Amino acid sequence: MLRIAGGLLFCLLGSSSLAYSADCASLGQLQLPDTHVRVAEAVTSGVLDPDDAGLHLEHLPGFCRVAGELRPSADSNIRFEVWLPAQGWNGRLLGGGNGGFAGSIPYRQMAGYLMRGFAVAGTDAGHEADAGDASWAWKHPEKVKDFGWRAIHLTAQRAKAIVDAYYGKPADHAYFDACSDGGREALMEAQRFPEDYDGILAGAPANAWSTMLAGGAVVMQSLMVDPNGYIPDGKLRFIERASLAACDGLDGVKDGVIGDPAQCHFDPQVLLCKGSDSSECLTQPQIHSLNVLYGGVRDAQGGLVWPGFSMGDETGWRAWITGESPGGSAGSLYVENYFRYMVTGDPKANVLAIGEDELLRASKEKGAADLDATNPDLSRFQARGGKLILYHGWNDPAISPSNTISYFESVQRQMGAGQAASFVRLYMVPGMEHCTGGPGASGFGQLGIPTASGSKFGVFDQLENWVEKGSDSGEVIATKYGAGKDGAMEKVFTRPLCAWPSVARYSGSGDPNDAANFSCVAP
Repeated sequence: MLRIAGGLLFCLLGSSSLAYSADCASLGQLQLPDTHVRVAEAVTSGVLDPDDAGLHLEHLPGFCRVAGELRPSADSNIRFEVWLPAQGWNGRLLGGGNGGFAGSIPYRQMAGYLMRGFAVAGTDAGHEADAGDASWAWKHPEKVKDFGWRAIHLTAQRAKAIVDAYYGKPADHAYFDACSDGGREALMEAQRFPEDYDGILAGAPANAWSTMLAGGAVVMQSLMVDPNGYIPDGKLRFIERASLAACDGLDGVKDGVIGDPAQCHFDPQVLLCKGSDSSECLTQPQIHSLNVLYGGVRDAQGGLVWPGFSMGDETGWRAWITGESPGGSAGSLYVENYFRYMVTGDPKANVLAIGEDELLRASKEKGAADLDATNPDLSRFQARGGKLILYHGWNDPAISPSNTISYFESVQRQMGAGQAASFVRLYMVPGMEHCTGGPGASGFGQLGIPTASGSKFGVFDQLENWVEKGSDSGEVIATKYGAGKDGAMEKVFTRPLCAWPSVARYSGSGDPNDAANFSCVAP
């Protein structure tokens, strides 16, 4: 009896992390549909080197790590992980998303939210590969389904079951925070599986996937079919100076950021070379290409197929659009991989030789059903109290920012503007590139990036308050960071983040680097 009592006393007085550790190991015996739990272990060292990820994570709180595979089809092998705080759980579950063609678990984002007390979950979307590689999809339609919608949904379901088993209660609320392809995943969840998450933060969504990649192929053609139309890297700075000169001051201050690119009217024809070609002018074929980049891709009747890119940060086009040489951009890589391995099934397919109408037709036929998340009917998500916040950088060179405005407006038309305002919001971020970065203020709480002023995790904090307290009030401040002493990041300037269609305008007095001297006004 004494030995039993002594053991009981140890259990009662021992740390909660030890108690959770015992529960953690037992999660390896969970029986869940189409699921194999490979790892169920307590991580108490504060350090983790995730399997084959090439990462070294430090300063982690104690947590229970559950890792496994989902096999909803004979050709599926979806890796997923769920991390559960051993102490100080805030009662919430956070799902992270992927970028590009996925292929890896978002460990860094999971670590950041874990340190804030969230139980976190992530998946590789059904394959292991670099984000730009789609060769895994060749002759594997079930893996395309996993990537398109199945992996992220099943991970949410399994994560909820694991949370319930570990803590003995379900999460009070579940959130999803992701950008790019993750933004597409976010909208897929809201549209097809509205019961998975209560609050969704969707950045730069690649939701019109089939149209986006077809439009990207046409952009490639405009830059490459006629070599004279290619815009070399050396001319991007010249173009940027001209667009900023035309529109930088529209928001009341000249700061290298166009506050509302939708109001910028700049005719590239003024850049035409008057004499011989040089880095300070454009040839007529290059002006044609620039007009496609700004104006978007149109069909034979003049209808807009895919919108263009914004003015004011053309040097940011190098990596995604123009590349160091023709065909050397990230955008070209994604387009070629998509059409070769998901659309045509021909690894040698040449997208430069396929007509625009055929590109769009084939892309829609092969990709839309599993990859597109364009349905504006969010009534089921709204009915269960879901809240959705969209955001997009105005100077995104990867995904046209106007696409997100178009989707938001389609929801307004479908649901009615008043109903839409009760559960969905859009922020357009001046000067931000793809998900973060760029010349503007781009840190505002997305992806766990803090802001230096106001609520630390601004837009995510707003989402939490909207879901849990019914209040969406409160200013969101975005911060521009720069390198400070000893490599630390320091605040350069702040700006208010304005709900679309409002824009930030300088008051005319006070420090233009301080958000307090700007207000959100109708355009």
